[in-house]
Amino acid sequence: MTSRQMSYGDYLKIDGLLGQQSPKSVELGAPAHDEMLFIIVHQAHELWFKQILHELSSVMRMFSESTVDEKNMGVCVARLERVTDIQKLLVDHIRVLETMTPLDFLEFRDLLSPASGFQSVQFRKIELLLGLPGGERFGCPTSPFVTALSASEVRDVRESAKEPSLFDLVERWLERTPFLDVEGYSFWKSYREAVKGRLEADLQAIKTHPTLPEENKLRQLQEIQNTELSFEALFNEDVHSKLVKEGHRRLSLRATHAALFINLYRDQPILHMPFRLLTLLVDIDELLQTWRSQHAVMVHRMIGVKVGTGGSMGYPYLKSTVERFKIFNDFFNLSTFLIPRSALPELPFELKQRLAFAFHPNSQNAHSAESWNQASP
Repeated sequence: MTSRQMSYGDYLKIDGLLGQQSPKSVELGAPAHDEMLFIIVHQAHELWFKQILHELSSVMRMFSESTVDEKNMGVCVARLERVTDIQKLLVDHIRVLETMTPLDFLEFRDLLSPASGFQSVQFRKIELLLGLPGGERFGCPTSPFVTALSASEVRDVRESAKEPSLFDLVERWLERTPFLDVEGYSFWKSYREAVKGRLEADLQAIKTHPTLPEENKLRQLQEIQNTELSFEALFNEDVHSKLVKEGHRRLSLRATHAALFINLYRDQPILHMPFRLLTLLVDIDELLQTWRSQHAVMVHRMIGVKVGTGGSMGYPYLKSTVERFKIFNDFFNLSTFLIPRSALPELPFELKQRLAFAFHPNSQNAHSAESWNQASP
């Protein structure tokens, strides 16, 4: 038997990888220099999309369990951090692509039709796995999303939409948070009193301000009233449900309570990882919007307001997706309900023990990291 040591090129299949760039302009005998850059940047995107899907799928597997093992929280956080670093690279890829001028692009643009980045199946899967509602993409059978893909590609993407998304799994995990109510203590009663005190203090300060013009005073009083209505949704299931029905909220009230509790008491040791996880979901969404925005601006720069090669409305459509396709908007909105640390309700001693991984051998109510694990979200 003979054997040959594995080489760098063999392991990475370099020959096959470097043989996947076939500029159409070269095939037609009129080489456009920048078409190679265009191909490589988009191929690099697809490779990174594959890695993002790999990371998201692993996190979702861990969160799909009925109880998320606390030992896996650090792994999930690390993998989501990796996703954000990849997203930053993808934004930089757009900057590299912008070294191509609009005139350089016009040398080969017509050769691409009807191909379009709109047809990236992996990107659509990323959107759906994160939690973009399927209706945003499948709602209309004549939408560019559906018509741009082949029947088999649409089926492939639809299949991804059938499983619970990361948004769904995190919502269920938050709903299982065990710290919101303990015997003899209701966090929400204490929090509501603290909020009420803050709002009343603000109201009194505006009313008694000696130099504030009456017009400004009335406007600020109205803002206080609007803030009170916003807080009311935290304490009233019917109000919250109405906002969900109208599309202003998406996260369940129980999950919203848990996410807010984690943000307010993130200094407690046991809440460090959950807070980092929620922060990373916001980071991923923000970087996704940054990429969309950069991509839209680049398209505007390259083709102005022309129709895209795939038949989409080009720049106007891409610009509209930046805010419309936000996924974790409820987590962004949590800042509305934060109050200063100095105004936070004091937690009962027993609850602080649990939040601090406290262990006291002589106490019948001792708690360790392992015992908290068994009751964890």
